[in-house]
Amino acid sequence: MNAVASLNDRLPQRARGTSSRYRIAMVAACPMPARRGTPLRIERLSHALWSRGHQVELITYHIADDQQPFEFPVHRIFGKPQYYQLPAGPTFSKLALYDPALAYKLWRVLANGKFDVIHAHHVEGLLAALPSRLHTKLPIVYDAHTMLASELPSYGPKRSRSIVQRFGSWFDGVLPRQADHVVAVTTDIQTRLVAEHGMSPDRVTVVTNGVEIERFIVPPPQTDGVVRIIYSGTLAPYQDVDLLLDAFARAWGQRKDLRLVFSVSSSFKTYSAHVTRLGIRDAIEVIPDNFEDLPERLAGAAMAVVPRTQCPGIPQKLLNYMAAAKAIVSSAGSAKVIEHERTGLVIANGDVDAFAKAILRLAANPQYAQELGRAAREHVVANYSWGQAAERLEHVYEGVISSRAGRERHRTKSVVPVDSPTGSPSGPS
Repeated sequence: MNAVASLNDRLPQRARGTSSRYRIAMVAACPMPARRGTPLRIERLSHALWSRGHQVELITYHIADDQQPFEFPVHRIFGKPQYYQLPAGPTFSKLALYDPALAYKLWRVLANGKFDVIHAHHVEGLLAALPSRLHTKLPIVYDAHTMLASELPSYGPKRSRSIVQRFGSWFDGVLPRQADHVVAVTTDIQTRLVAEHGMSPDRVTVVTNGVEIERFIVPPPQTDGVVRIIYSGTLAPYQDVDLLLDAFARAWGQRKDLRLVFSVSSSFKTYSAHVTRLGIRDAIEVIPDNFEDLPERLAGAAMAVVPRTQCPGIPQKLLNYMAAAKAIVSSAGSAKVIEHERTGLVIANGDVDAFAKAILRLAANPQYAQELGRAAREHVVANYSWGQAAERLEHVYEGVISSRAGRERHRTKSVVPVDSPTGSPSGPS
């Protein structure tokens, strides 16, 4: 049995023999799987597309958080996966070794198989994909999870942030144009690409994240006398954890029954000194992040928090909180899908005192917190599923594939064949 036949045997039955199914090279310049925003979006979109009958092949790093199997083929840059948590953000290893290796791996995969489209995630994925277009002529869809002008400054020293921001803004204006189409995870990113960087609106489509509604349960009210406030995800600098700690310290000063629970995928040591200065160590609980256990952990919390102030994309944790029917306190920069006072509480960016007051307000009024949570869940049930996201992507793929094919036909027809050194047109005399 050849490789194509073997792959067809593993495709969903309804994919076979249909003309509207695509072969997608999914480029992920990140560890896979990993329990943070970018890898989760890639994993969930790939699974949703595969489930809808498309052939998805993932080209990614050799690094993974765990041994979770994938339904679709995975091509890793250095063969077998290595299991450890790779921090978010640019590093020398990624830029000098992993990303060039990813570009080479993609080149090899495309050379050995027939594909319809390259779907490249984040800037590094796009850079890895561009060389392959030289020999495949495949259309590239660029998935913009964030804007570099907003994210890059958080990784460097404060004194260099203005320079790094300008550098990131230049990349934001130049790189997306190299793709045939841009998929933006939020309308914020779409607006900035069009208004600030002059991209044509018809080249940018919003395909927001989804959430596994069925995995999250709506819990009964807690009765142990402890009011738990949960934060999940990473502790990268751009998450503004310092703001959360400061706000919690003020709230805890008025209510000693509050507990701040960090369900996180990175070390908390960076914040140990800050916690000690605030005198709140006894009110902090840190547990390893695990998506399998997240629904139960959210169920045990009275509310969930998103302190991040600058977020062009959409925090996956926000949708998870809403699916779990949690009352949410969020900085305005991350409150992409929250309606203030109806599906959560939105706080002005950087307002520590208002963040603390919102925590105290929900702690004092459990019934109101439950009402906010129920409305939040109803909103994501109606509007945010990975199946809906995959359906939007299908329209994007259809557009870029047909457009590229049309240009190729036009180019071929415009070439007039000759049959003599004088350049006379061929054909009947």
